[in-house]
Amino acid sequence: MSDNMLDAPVLVLVDRAPGGAPTSAALGLVSIARGLTSGDVVALVVGDVDADTIAALAAVGASRLLTADLGGRETVAAVAADAVVAAVKSVSPAVALVGSDYRGKEIAGRAAVLLGSACASDVGDLRVVGGELHASKLVLSGTWSTTMTVSAQADSTPVISVHPSAAEPVPPATGAEELPVEAVDVPLTAEAAAVKVVSRELADAAAGPDLSEAQRVVVMGRGTDGDLDLVHSLADPLQAAIGATRVACDEGWIERSAQVGQTGASIAPRLYIGLGVSGAVHHTSGIQGAGTIVAVCDDSEAPIFEMADYGVVGDVAEVVPQLVEELERLRG
Repeated sequence: MSDNMLDAPVLVLVDRAPGGAPTSAALGLVSIARGLTSGDVVALVVGDVDADTIAALAAVGASRLLTADLGGRETVAAVAADAVVAAVKSVSPAVALVGSDYRGKEIAGRAAVLLGSACASDVGDLRVVGGELHASKLVLSGTWSTTMTVSAQADSTPVISVHPSAAEPVPPATGAEELPVEAVDVPLTAEAAAVKVVSRELADAAAGPDLSEAQRVVVMGRGTDGDLDLVHSLADPLQAAIGATRVACDEGWIERSAQVGQTGASIAPRLYIGLGVSGAVHHTSGIQGAGTIVAVCDDSEAPIFEMADYGVVGDVAEVVPQLVEELERLRG
């Protein structure tokens, strides 16, 4: 075994979009797993799977596929946690990975308790160093980066929730192979069986790309004066998700589910564009994991410029149309 690879399987719980296809974040998680182990990457899908799902998981490096029939109750986090526990007992992986949205964090915590193992949450980077799994994440509003070792103890598999935008799906170098499908039986705990989802509703702000896993995000701040059409004019051609500061949400310009920051979502896109965002700490604490940060603000002293890679001092109503025009020109 290489000191930079595990030799035991890695288990990945696959999140799915409303249509049933694996989410981009789930495919990225499989890619992460492929880079951690020389053993099997075992994808766990709850519910029925079709040929397209199987092909998509094989293409990003899954070597085994477990399916669990949960009777349509997979939206209950405790039920999904029971499925993770059953899969862990079936394949004895070195680690189990889940997405780090609100549901994934609950799944990871409960599964770790049931397994009597360790749990790390909202991890932004995973790698094997000297045969040990190292998990890194930003803490304290992004002012510190912490790295911890996570290992199995006494036959207990650790469970780690990984930030949705930690990796993009990358096909394995050897190409996809046929992916065997195996059913796993999931005994439900009494606590999971006692929970029932009464209703679910997709918020309007989530109608575009999912904010938590988006690789490109355009954020509207006070300086947009509530002009959501202006924000869409830039976000749509970039296929970017739309986020907002707390002020924008407080003003009722956009749904609360779009809020980014200390009391909203923490995001780590490859490209962040802030429109009329001043950069108050309760907002910037939620974007510390962003790759390239672009800021457009009419206040040259705004704190956002201290962390921006590119900054434009100007009125967003004048700057954004110019950006959109230049994008159209570059795309021909």
